[in-house]
Amino acid sequence: MNQTRHIGFVSTRLSGTDGVSLEAAKWAEIFQRMGHSVAYCAGELDPNGPEGMHVDKMHFRHPDVQSIRNDMFLNGNSHPLELHARIDRIAQDLRRAIRSFAEEYSIDLLIAENALAIPMNVPLGIALHQEIVASKLPTIAHHHDFAWERSRFDACAIPKILEAHFPPRCAAIRHVVINSLAKRELLARRGENSVIVPNVLDFKRGAAGRQDRCQRLRTALGFDDEDVILLQPTRVVPRKGIELSIQLASRLRVLLHPRPVRLLISHSAGDEGMEYLVNLQAKAESAGMKITMADDLVGVPEQPFGGDPAPFDLHDAYACADLVTYPSLIEGFGNAFLEAVFYRRPVLVNRYPVYVADIEPYGFDVIAIDECIETQTVESVARLLGDPRRIDRMTDHNYRVASEHFSYEVAAERLQRVLRSIH
Repeated sequence: MNQTRHIGFVSTRLSGTDGVSLEAAKWAEIFQRMGHSVAYCAGELDPNGPEGMHVDKMHFRHPDVQSIRNDMFLNGNSHPLELHARIDRIAQDLRRAIRSFAEEYSIDLLIAENALAIPMNVPLGIALHQEIVASKLPTIAHHHDFAWERSRFDACAIPKILEAHFPPRCAAIRHVVINSLAKRELLARRGENSVIVPNVLDFKRGAAGRQDRCQRLRTALGFDDEDVILLQPTRVVPRKGIELSIQLASRLRVLLHPRPVRLLISHSAGDEGMEYLVNLQAKAESAGMKITMADDLVGVPEQPFGGDPAPFDLHDAYACADLVTYPSLIEGFGNAFLEAVFYRRPVLVNRYPVYVADIEPYGFDVIAIDECIETQTVESVARLLGDPRRIDRMTDHNYRVASEHFSYEVAAERLQRVLRSIH
């Protein structure tokens, strides 16, 4: 029951500031604290992360993988037999890579990080399923978001592939989801039970002070001390609702004049194309303001493995923020929400479904919206930014609530329960 395990994480990428990579790094640290060893296998690896195996075709941006994804979900004119053959060729290559990874690192427990949930890399999901069945290698499938939660996967050239592999039914797999809505849907659609392990942060350790680095980041971004910084700490994809942050920043400028209001986006665009960023920049320009992108300066937050792959990290970005904007329309959980709480920043949050179901009931003190920036919202933000005592009360309360419900200790207890179910 308490045996030491050699745990292998497999995903499309395990690097950077996307939610899957960040949560995988947290799990890796939690497992290491339990005494287990950890290794990575992905199409992109954190250079400062655990040791591992880099496999080009695991990345969802690999040209062959992108071509398959386009023909599966976008083009609608692909020949199913020819497409199936292309998928199978890459899947067999990836099966061999997974087998080699398991052998090289003596893996006795596999963690499939979202690769069996959402078909960003169709051959990888198939390869994982086939290799798990063949080897009977115990596996935890860590699902962050499912194909049925994203409209871009509704039209599929070979729907049987989604039904069979995303996610699969397999005796060797224990399913872990990050919210109660996903748990319910997985049971209804696949008949599979799952354990909920929410996104977490190490609230017991807390965050170290970074005021000196914050000032350097402000200077690097061209911001002055009197600038009011609204931080949008997400990737630039449509479901993040960033147009609402633009509306807030634009209307807030009037109330806070003459103090300039800056909208800072910490993460990159491109995972789902550049069209959304172009549209956002046009909206900002028409509102007489500019979006500041910091993805070339901001890397991953401080990790137990050490080092910064960029001059600054997410901790520095949060330290600079006067308010965190989190107007997402859809989220698997809410990593950026927890980060705002962890770094003791006030937050504006859209009441997306998972927030309403799994986060809001704990009583966090936030400025909440329902997909609309109303005059009352703008006035509430302006009053809050002028009331440091109110901010301190709000952020202290939120930190206490999150410490109780979304800590490493909560995740460790639930993961121990999963491990006990694996023989």
